[in-house]
Amino acid sequence: MKTLKNNKISKTSTLRKRILTALILLPLALVAIFELPLIPFAIFTAIIMSIGAWEWGPFIGFCNKRRRVLLMAALIGSMFGFAHLSGLIANGQVNLYQEQVKTALWLSLAWWGLALILVITYPKSSRYWRGLRWMKGLFGLFTLLPAWLAINIIRANQYEIDAERGAWLLLYVFALVWAADIGAYFAGKAYGKNKLMPNVSPGKTIEGFLGGLIASTTLIFLALQTSLFVGHNGLQVVLVSLAVVFSSVLGDLLESMLKRQAGVKDSGTILPGHGGVLDRIDSLTAALPVFACLYFYLI
Repeated sequence: MKTLKNNKISKTSTLRKRILTALILLPLALVAIFELPLIPFAIFTAIIMSIGAWEWGPFIGFCNKRRRVLLMAALIGSMFGFAHLSGLIANGQVNLYQEQVKTALWLSLAWWGLALILVITYPKSSRYWRGLRWMKGLFGLFTLLPAWLAINIIRANQYEIDAERGAWLLLYVFALVWAADIGAYFAGKAYGKNKLMPNVSPGKTIEGFLGGLIASTTLIFLALQTSLFVGHNGLQVVLVSLAVVFSSVLGDLLESMLKRQAGVKDSGTILPGHGGVLDRIDSLTAALPVFACLYFYLI
C-alpha cells in the first residue's frame, strides 16, 4: 500500500513538472517562431538540434564528453555546410526550392521508411546495427539534419510576401504533434490496455494512439476553417496532416527503440518532467520533413 501511494505521489509530481516546463517552453517556442528573422531562427534551431546530437551520444555508446562534443560539432558542420553548398541560405534568405534541398528531404522520407521497418521488426533488426557505432551515428544524422532543413523551409514559406505565413504553418505542424501527444497521453492513461509495440515502447497503447489521432483530427478540422489553407484542396490537406501524425508516432518509436537498445530511460535531464531535448522533439524529427515534402513538393 505504501509503495502504491509513493508511486502515485511520484507520478503526480512528474506531471506537475511536465506542465510547468511546458508552460515555460511554449512562450519561448512562440517567440522564436514568430519573432526571430530567418537567419537567427536557423541558428537557434541548429543549437536545439546540436543538443539533440549531444543526447544521441549514449545511443551510439559515447559517454565521453569529448566524443559527444565532436558529435555536436559534426552535426553543426553538416547543417551549415549543406546550407552553404546547396544554396539553402543565401543573401539573408532561405530558399525552399533548391534542388539539393528537395532531394535531401525526399531522401529523408526514404530513411523514415527504413526506420519504420527497423521499428516494426525490432529486436530482430538490431542484429544488423546494434554493434555498429558508425551506423547509429548515421541514424542521428539522417534524423536531425532533415528535421533542421524542414523546420527552416517551412518557416521561410512566402516570407517575402507575409513574414508570418510560414510561422503559422510551422505552428500548425507543431500543434498537430502536440495534439497527438496530449491525446495519446490522456487516452492511454484512462483507457490503455492493448500494447501498441511492446518490444519497442511498452508504455504506448493502441487506445492512446487512437486518442491522439482523434485529438489531431479535431485540430485538422479546426484549421481547415481558418485562412491558413485557403486555395488548397481540403482532402489533400487532411491526408498530408494525417501522414504527419502517423510519422510523429514513428519518430517517437524510433527514439524509444534506440533508448531500449542502449539501456537508457531518457535522452537527457535538461527538461524537468520531460527528460532531454530529444524526448521533446523526437516526434517532430519525422513530422517536419514529412510535412515539408508533401506540402511543398506534392500539393
